[in-house]
Amino acid sequence: MLSAFTARPIVELKQRDKSKIESVLTYGDRLLVGLNTGSLRIYRVNDPIDDSSERNGSPTDGDRPISQAGPKPVDLMRELDKFSKYKVEQLAMVKEANILVSLSNSQVNIHDLQSYELQETLVKAKGASTFAVTSNVVRDESTGVPSIVSRLAVAVKRRLILWSWHDSELEPETSEIMLANTIRALKWATGTKIIAGLNSNYVLVNVETSAVTDIVGPGSIGGAPGQDGGRFSGAGVAGMGYLGMTSPPPLATQLGEGEMLLAKDINTMFIDKDANSLGRRQIPWSVAPEAVGYSYPYLLALQATKGTLEVRNPETLSLLQTISLPSAHQLHVPQPNVSLAHAGKGFLVLSDRCIWGMKTLDYDAQIDALVEQGRLDEALSLLTMLEDALLKDKVGRVRDIKIIKAQQLFDQRRYRDSIDLFTEVSAPPERVICMYPPFIAGEASPLSPLHKDNLKEDHFEADTDGASDAKTSSEETPATQPISESSVKDSTEVSKNYGEHKPLEGKDLKNATEELRGFLVSARTKFKKILDPDEHLKVDILESMPQKEIREIASLIGKRTLNASDDQEQLLKTAKLVDTTLFRAYMFVSPSFAGPLFRIDNFCDPDVVNERLIEAHRYNDLVDFFYGKKLHRPALELLKKFGEAEEESKYAPQLHGPRRTVAYLQNLPPEMIDLILNFAEWPLKKDPDLGMEVFMADTENAETLQRPKVLEFLQSIDEKLARTYLEHIIQELHDKTTDFHQSLVNIYIEHLKSDDFANDNDRAAWKEKTLDFLKTSEIYHAYKALQQLSKDDKDDPNLFEARAIVLSKMGQHKQALKIYVFQVKDTDKAEEYCNQIYLVETATAPAPTPHGRATDIDPSDAPPSIYHTLLSLYLSPPPPYKPQWGPALNILAKHGARMPASSTLNLIPEILPIKELESYFRGRIRTANTLVNEGRIVAGMRSTLAFSEEAKLRLGDGVRGGNHGRNRRIVITEDRVCGVCHKRFGGSVIKVMPDNAVVHYGCSTR
Repeated sequence: MLSAFTARPIVELKQRDKSKIESVLTYGDRLLVGLNTGSLRIYRVNDPIDDSSERNGSPTDGDRPISQAGPKPVDLMRELDKFSKYKVEQLAMVKEANILVSLSNSQVNIHDLQSYELQETLVKAKGASTFAVTSNVVRDESTGVPSIVSRLAVAVKRRLILWSWHDSELEPETSEIMLANTIRALKWATGTKIIAGLNSNYVLVNVETSAVTDIVGPGSIGGAPGQDGGRFSGAGVAGMGYLGMTSPPPLATQLGEGEMLLAKDINTMFIDKDANSLGRRQIPWSVAPEAVGYSYPYLLALQATKGTLEVRNPETLSLLQTISLPSAHQLHVPQPNVSLAHAGKGFLVLSDRCIWGMKTLDYDAQIDALVEQGRLDEALSLLTMLEDALLKDKVGRVRDIKIIKAQQLFDQRRYRDSIDLFTEVSAPPERVICMYPPFIAGEASPLSPLHKDNLKEDHFEADTDGASDAKTSSEETPATQPISESSVKDSTEVSKNYGEHKPLEGKDLKNATEELRGFLVSARTKFKKILDPDEHLKVDILESMPQKEIREIASLIGKRTLNASDDQEQLLKTAKLVDTTLFRAYMFVSPSFAGPLFRIDNFCDPDVVNERLIEAHRYNDLVDFFYGKKLHRPALELLKKFGEAEEESKYAPQLHGPRRTVAYLQNLPPEMIDLILNFAEWPLKKDPDLGMEVFMADTENAETLQRPKVLEFLQSIDEKLARTYLEHIIQELHDKTTDFHQSLVNIYIEHLKSDDFANDNDRAAWKEKTLDFLKTSEIYHAYKALQQLSKDDKDDPNLFEARAIVLSKMGQHKQALKIYVFQVKDTDKAEEYCNQIYLVETATAPAPTPHGRATDIDPSDAPPSIYHTLLSLYLSPPPPYKPQWGPALNILAKHGARMPASSTLNLIPEILPIKELESYFRGRIRTANTLVNEGRIVAGMRSTLAFSEEAKLRLGDGVRGGNHGRNRRIVITEDRVCGVCHKRFGGSVIKVMPDNAVVHYGCSTR
């Protein structure tokens, strides 16, 4: 049994003293004892000599009162023989009014609390059977000023008479409430509501409104008038037992905040302050108690017939302690105005000849005792009721006991309840995982040869899953986690005695593992909040996290709080243990869930995962896991192994061929270029088009790869692949790197010079592609291209146009025209070339002045145009070529106006008839007339525009947008300032501008 209280006699009447103890009252260090002779004895209560030993240890016999040698617990200060003529049945006090209230011979008397002299006998209370006193702090509704209101309720047969004190002043008016039956017991529920126990039932009386509420309860607690029955019905043992004697009195006591207990016979009822039933079961009493009380946090019941005091838990109603107190018949418990008002101060038990003082033992010791007895639910219930200040570490104790209870539930094969409890308290994962066999727990299992308790020195494998490094809460130092000895003992013995229990297997193992997954998922969710995939602590999130969540995470590593710098390693180890165990659980219960675990950030041990997945032939999941853990080389080696196989594997058909490898390489970051190039070779050789997707896909990774390295790698494999890559980055990605353009030019020219063409159409198409790139690109080195074109096959007709384009890029237009005229022998292309050059030169030439005249279009010092160069090649070709009159006359006819007349005519030989030059002269004349007419038109339009503007400025009357001409008005105010000097005009001379702007006359010339 629990030793919650120890009984110690503090007042014992001597044998020659024939008096009997009737009532007691304690306040401060005073103990008032009322006797049946009418005497009042005043004792001074001394402090216990060895109180610490009582509070920290259990007595040798917790079920019997003990006596201690030493100074007396009380000293008799004085005795008032004539306090009353009759026995003192009841005592109470109103401290604020400094009065003592007594009940004697059915009279209520008022005494002075200091001198104990009679002040007044309440005449209205004649015939009283009992009374009750309460004091409460009440705030004034209008002013909010607090005051103490004390009330005295006296039961006189069916009448309830009330007196009130406001602070220390007695209010002159009394109130009286008539009830339906004789009042046998009174108990204040609140400052304004009182429970009255009648013969047949209980009622709740509101003393302010005089409202009476019947309390309906089981059996004799309440019901219709005339009904009286118990748990065993009206004709049972309880009903027959009181034939010919007085029925047991109605009992009532306050419990916790807002709760009360009503008891009559063996029936009980729990109610709130408004008399509503709380719906709780009855207390299993076999005999009606003589008295009930509440000493925080226990329910007390005095069984006079048995001579025992029962101590019960008011929540579970379990019997915790039975104390033998012979002939005891009355309880005296100080009124608890607040929950801690009398915590640890004890209470008194009375018999006719003795008063026992009940001392509360240390609450932590009581919790330890309940845990040692295996009464974990009682310990948890007691912890819930106790205030935090009364325990050393309430939160820690609750957590430790729940962990022990969860272990017991697990041993009872109640896996769901056990794991739910572990999850609720955020138990250390190793503490939970160690209950499973090595197949699930790995090195965390006590049965594993690699468990830390089974490892010898110098016997450690570096490739273990690291679970053995985790710490449970029982292994923490007292500074970081103070816990009870019982919980430490239980926690440590679980691992040591694991082998004594029947190991999990079969259906039990599967069911337990299914429940374990929920705990592990909850734990990993908490770890993910503060750990990033790179195994770094998220300090900013940790600093902004609520304290409750921080404590839950700290509890997972067996600590009370977290330290970012000291606990990072432990957090990572525990997170690694959680994810690795979750992986094992998935593989055992539902392997299909293992894949989704790898596709999110996780801390699984790669060695464990690799071994298990290979055993299960789940190679696709293994690739996903390696990718998530950034172990790219093992993943690519695995993909290469299955991809290059001649036949696809039945376990991993999706890995056959290069497609999965290409997709994997596309997702690698650009900084891993060396690894990408190392494993991209075999896909390129097996399927070049698919392999090139690694470098040419429309993804950010492919576009940001180091292009020089990629180009060098592709050139080492196949020139065609390099050409494809260059075309992609130049034409689609618009790369402006000179080396890339030059490399592509070299590839085009070398291939054009070769004979590696299936037919002439292929060669023509390639030639067209080469010429087009030479024309459009402005970044390659033209001189290098020219050297390559002129190096070997200088007379290759396929290279003539390419050489002409390169010469054009170098500005050597005459050499380019020679190729078109004499080697290509295509006058149309020569003319087209001239047109392009002329347009470029015209676009870049400075614009003519607006006042240019027709006579300025053909100055004698004007440089010859590109047409002049072509004409000279036609008319004065170098040997051995002959003049070409037809193309020359065609150029003169079409573009003669674009060439200087003097130099052009000097090129025409004298033997050429004038008639052939008719088209040339017509063109020249037409062009000159066009320029003259254009000048005239421009001059006329300028004159019209000037006239319009002048009319608008000078006249402007009725003209839209005009300035009103000579009728315009300008208003000069005192605040108007000059737009130039920003000073006020005052009396200065002003000038009005055409746009109506006004300035000083002197400022107009600035």
